[in-house]
Amino acid sequence: MISIPYGKTHIDCDFPCKAVLTSRVDQLKSDVSGRELVERAMENPIGSEKLSQLAVGKKTCTIIISDHTRPVPSRDILPPMLRQLREGNPDIAVTLLVATGFHRLTTTAELENKLGPEIAAKEKIVVHNAFDPDSNVQIGILPSGAPLVIDRTAVETDLLISEGFIEPHFFAGFSGGRKSVLPGVCDKTTVLGNHCGEFIASPCARTGILEGNPLHRDMVAAAEMAKLRFIVNVVIDDNKKTVAAFAGDFRKAHEAGVAFLRPYCEVKAVPGDIVITSNGGAPLDQNIYQSVKGLTAAEASAKEGAVLIMCAELADGTGGEGFYQSLKNCASPADHFAKCAATPQNEAIPDQWESQILARILMKHWVIFVSRPEMEKTLREMKLDYAPDLSTAVAMAKADKGEEAEITVIPNGISVMVKE
Repeated sequence: MISIPYGKTHIDCDFPCKAVLTSRVDQLKSDVSGRELVERAMENPIGSEKLSQLAVGKKTCTIIISDHTRPVPSRDILPPMLRQLREGNPDIAVTLLVATGFHRLTTTAELENKLGPEIAAKEKIVVHNAFDPDSNVQIGILPSGAPLVIDRTAVETDLLISEGFIEPHFFAGFSGGRKSVLPGVCDKTTVLGNHCGEFIASPCARTGILEGNPLHRDMVAAAEMAKLRFIVNVVIDDNKKTVAAFAGDFRKAHEAGVAFLRPYCEVKAVPGDIVITSNGGAPLDQNIYQSVKGLTAAEASAKEGAVLIMCAELADGTGGEGFYQSLKNCASPADHFAKCAATPQNEAIPDQWESQILARILMKHWVIFVSRPEMEKTLREMKLDYAPDLSTAVAMAKADKGEEAEITVIPNGISVMVKE
């Protein structure tokens, strides 16, 4: 029996399968709490002074924190960061800046759930808004030529630091580190420029690839120009528990975390006629937009013309009106992909990157979502298919590929890097 994450529960998969591709992150064990792992990392920062030393003489500090779409264990990370800052400078004024990127604004209830009631009530919190030009300011030009426009709260501070987590990312290579700045706290103009069709179409814009990745290059430059001075990034297991922590210089600490995580995530592709996957459960399977990430893992371990099955609750619907409309209204996935790839950098539109990647997948594969019945109409409008349960989805796939079709299962599609 294979357990596939779904919302806050799971779906049992008992079909005979050719292979089960899983990360080895759950092999990481610790005899101490996540908070203690963070504290140890902060006592021995990589390529940097301790945060308490960086706080000396600074009047203000902005901590970029993750938003409601990321399972970053902020309750492990923020208390040690706040403690060290105030040990070094009891009078430092701290602001928590929520890195919403291109997502909707995080609600008060979501902040309380993420941070805990004490931090949510006590600390000053600003929620970044990529769509409010008055709250963002240009500080330079990125290597790609796109303007770097970021939140004033990140610019008008004496010390800029961030929290985050490191996991494989489907076009930035890995999450964490520099991504707190771009796209985390950037204006829509900068996000659109970084996520342009040309960059997304690059063969280097894939899971686990940093070298030669045009998006990563701009992200690093953005963090440098914003003067991101210190990060605390963690690695989490499939239960969202902190199993490793890295602190220090945003480049060196992130590189150390990536080097640590990579061998636990890499799996060799076992191409199937049918590939079953998930987006790791809540909160990452809350909408279709986020679920594209897990689908890229299925894509990387699929035979030509394979059927891909995504198990995702989609509690928050599509994840973006532009994303939804682009797939709904396009003549075909191939037409949409070509249009996106040919769109100039300064003419990219919201959510273009996600729909472009989904179009790339749909050009090659039939995609079936196992989800809530309320999503059936929307999924089909977006040229996806729907099944009420996994058994039905597999039956649909076998009707197309044959009863002897080989099944590959990737229980958590965002936790692995499939080597094609």
